[in-house]
Formats: sequence, structure tokens, C-alpha cells
Amino acid sequence: MPAVTLTAKDLLAADTGMGAVTLRVGNLDAMIAYYRDIVTLELQSHDGPVAVLGRGHVPLVILHHAPELAAAEPRSAGLYHTAILFDTQADLAAAVYSIGTKSPGTFTGSADHLVSQAFYFTDPEGNGIELYWDRDRTQWSWTHGQVEMASLYLDPNAFISEHMSQEPSAGHAIVGHVHLSVGDVASAREFYVNRLGFEATANFGPSALFVSAGGYHHHMAMNTWESSGSGKRRLALGLGEISIIVPTTDDIGALGERMTHYGVDTRHDGQTLNFDDPWANRILVRAADHTNAAADPVATP
Repeated sequence: MPAVTLTAKDLLAADTGMGAVTLRVGNLDAMIAYYRDIVTLELQSHDGPVAVLGRGHVPLVILHHAPELAAAEPRSAGLYHTAILFDTQADLAAAVYSIGTKSPGTFTGSADHLVSQAFYFTDPEGNGIELYWDRDRTQWSWTHGQVEMASLYLDPNAFISEHMSQEPSAGHAIVGHVHLSVGDVASAREFYVNRLGFEATANFGPSALFVSAGGYHHHMAMNTWESSGSGKRRLALGLGEISIIVPTTDDIGALGERMTHYGVDTRHDGQTLNFDDPWANRILVRAADHTNAAADPVATP
């Protein structure tokens, strides 16, 4: 596939960020308990089959009760992990300590990625979670438009010992990025870069692609590590919807026109834009300047 040269009008606005991730869950009470009591999020609302959890006024995870659905098929496309970005190492240490003491079996690993420090978990229904903290952007290294990242050893116990505060603040957190499992990286690049308008920030051959707006290390990533060759998802437990927040309704209009130009089937109500990626991962794009969006401000780490 020939390279596509993107102009400024083809790109998402620099202040684009991520919003809450919606999960379809089989056991709503158990999942609320995990995200509230163990991951240390706050239950912001619980209305029938839908529960919203987050920090302060920012929703991070929306749980939608769907007990009639089966688990996703092995090696299918879908969510790899939801990555929650903490403002401080102390708040991150408190969350990691909570999971480590209350549900240690859900811990799956940790790494220093040079741009960030990250800890990985799997919730009771198999949805991946990353909890992380970013180093200052002045400490990131870029070469030819690609950000330098690695997976260096990070001792979770040492991190907790060094950063755990005696008075945890339960401070600010946002969805920093969302990582997907997809069937192939070439199609992911065509959709998320050439059509949707993210910029590629790191490419790991045919197995993974990292993309962002505004020079962040990544707002989204797509990999084939457990899903190579997968096609469209069937309706199942797991990922329900990814939300992207752009600054204005004008950005919504421009994106809608661009996606229509590329033949992407969109649903647009004037304030939000919905469409599916090639693997039937549902994406909702919403404008931060819409008055009803005040509870979910644009995430610009």
C-alpha cells in the first residue's frame, strides 16, 4: 500500500484525548466491586444495568450489564487493555498496592517504558487494565517522528515502597490510552492513521502500531499478539465502546466528512459521531465543547 501524506486538515486536533471505555459485563456487582474496592475508582453512578466509575468528576470505566452474552472467542479482536493515567506516582502506588494486597492474582506484569511506568492487571472477566504514570514530555526521546519506548524491568514492590504516601489523595486520573487487539497492523494503520487522523508514533513491524494526537506517546495502540488474522468481532462480553473526545463540534463535523469520504458508515446526531473499525470495535467521538460533555473533559496528558 503506497504511503499517504497527511496534511493538517487530515489530522485530529492536537487537544484530542480519550474518554471512558464501556465494557459489557456478565456479573455487574462483582465488576463494580473490583473497580471500586480494588482498583480504587469511585462509583459515580449506578442506574439499572449501567454503572459508571472514575475519579472525581471524570468517568473512566462504564460497566454495562449484559448477562445474556457469552464470553469473547479466544484470539478474537477487541480490547487489549484500558490504560488509566494517574497524575502522581503516589496515587499510582496506592492503586497498585490496593490490587496487590486485595487481588494479587489479577496482577500480570509491570514495565518501565521510558516515557512511563506501567503496571498491568486483568479484571475478573478477562479485560486488560494498565495503570500508569507519565514522565514529563521533556524526558521523552523522539527520532524521525517516532517516540522511543522500551519494556524495562520495574519492581512493583520497590515502586510502592518508594512512592506510597501515608495519606493517599485519590487524586486525578484519566483514560490515557486504549490498546486494542486487531487482525493486522496494515489495516489498523489505514483506518486509524489515514482515515481517522491519528499520527503514528511507534511501529513494531507487522505486530503493533502506536498512534496519537498532539505529540503524545500514544492515545491508542493496536497489536496482533493474540489476535493475528482475526476478523470482525461478534457481539460478546468485553469491549462495548471506545470514546474519543475532540475539542469542538467543528472537529466532529470535519471528522464525519472525512470518514464519509472514505466510505466509513457513520452515525451522527450533531454532537457525537459513531462508527466501527474494521474489526467491529465501536468508536464514539464526542466534542468537549458540548455542554453535556462537562462530566468527561478532554483528556490531554
